[in-house]
Amino acid sequence: MTAHEVSLYNTRTRRKEAFVPIKPKEVKIYTCGPTVYSPQHIGNMRPYMFADLLRRTFLLKGFSVFHVTNITDVGHLTDDGDSGDDKMEVAAKKSGRKAEEIADEYTAQWLEDRRLLNCVDPDVLCKATDHIAEQVALCQKLESKGYTYRISDGIYFDISKFPGYANFAKLDLLKEGEGRIKDVSGKRHYADFALWKFAEKGVARQQEWDSPWGRGFPGWHLECSAMSWRYLGERFDIHTGGVDHIKIHHTNEIAQSEAAFGVNPWVSYWMHNEFLDFRGKKMSKSLGNICVLRDLIDAGFHPLSYRYFFLQAHYRKQQTFTDEAMAAADKGYRRLRAVTEGLAGCESDSSEEGVEKIVQRFYAAVYDDLNAPQVLALAGEVVRKSGLSDSARRYLVELIDSWLGLNLLSPLSQELGKESDPRIDDLVQRREAARQEKNFSEADRIRDLLMDEGVTIEDTPDGSTWHRFK
Repeated sequence: MTAHEVSLYNTRTRRKEAFVPIKPKEVKIYTCGPTVYSPQHIGNMRPYMFADLLRRTFLLKGFSVFHVTNITDVGHLTDDGDSGDDKMEVAAKKSGRKAEEIADEYTAQWLEDRRLLNCVDPDVLCKATDHIAEQVALCQKLESKGYTYRISDGIYFDISKFPGYANFAKLDLLKEGEGRIKDVSGKRHYADFALWKFAEKGVARQQEWDSPWGRGFPGWHLECSAMSWRYLGERFDIHTGGVDHIKIHHTNEIAQSEAAFGVNPWVSYWMHNEFLDFRGKKMSKSLGNICVLRDLIDAGFHPLSYRYFFLQAHYRKQQTFTDEAMAAADKGYRRLRAVTEGLAGCESDSSEEGVEKIVQRFYAAVYDDLNAPQVLALAGEVVRKSGLSDSARRYLVELIDSWLGLNLLSPLSQELGKESDPRIDDLVQRREAARQEKNFSEADRIRDLLMDEGVTIEDTPDGSTWHRFK
């Protein structure tokens, strides 16, 4: 086992820190999941590929990992200031369908996209609507400790009772809230947030429940604290999500959780991924400029080419998506896999000289705050390194891909149509002959020549076959 320690950037402290778990060799992780009122676009998928890398990191390190992700199917209002309608209710009214049907449809789409992107399923996938009792219990706990007040539309958390409210996001509460205190009549401070919203009289809602305060539904922020409490306890190691959650959602989670449980910190490490910039704009459902994974597949891209695209940038760096960048990622992924899949039939050998140095470079990059671009570059270096045998490459590719999650040793050719071209057939045969004669430099030269023409070669026990890639 490598001696490298895991170093992670902690939003709470604004610096990279050595990871120290609450319990030795165990890590508990909570990831903010999707609000399932509409399709999840490719920008929405970035947090889950990032969380997947985090999970794989700790598995490499030999940790026991317990990962919880939520599904928001109630309580997420259209305005962060606690005004507006519930997004699920809006979608139901607009479509004439049941909110539950909409949630099920888009949850299924999200889960399928996760699997296409090789994201390992969380240990617990919990829906807000299945945990109303836990949310009511948490609100009662806060009420009993004097952190809440009641106004006409709901039960609110009083941030004046929690002096450290602004610390996590480094908020200037005087500047950030200009005009927003009027969003909800009766709020004492614009940043006070809803824990439980009352059902409006005369307004038909599909999602509401009885509570000690009357008929209503939970606020968005309450669900994550309640469900993490249910499955991870009053303190846990890591909470992940997008940078857009820092100022409001995660700030509110911290306030209500630390107030309820009397702990500080509630979460040891907060980790946030940056946005995906879509053709020069932030991708947004409200802007109508969304692109879903199925759109990329229908355009001829392999779904894992999008994971490859994601891996080209660090999770804390904003990444720009363009058609050209996606096409380049698809080509790069297919070129890499065209070489690596041919290693699947080789024996795995870690004893060869030079292998250990590459292994240590791999661990150093992974454990340095999940440096995916360095690991991806290392994978390319391994397959090009002429001084390594196929057995050594096989060992290294398998190790590296256990983290990258690109299926590098699987046969891509099974997903592509077969073609025929006498000139290419001849080159493939000449390459096979060079391999038999152990003239690997000539074999590599022919392989690279064909790659430049968009041709991938698969080496099998029955000989070599070729296919064109995009």
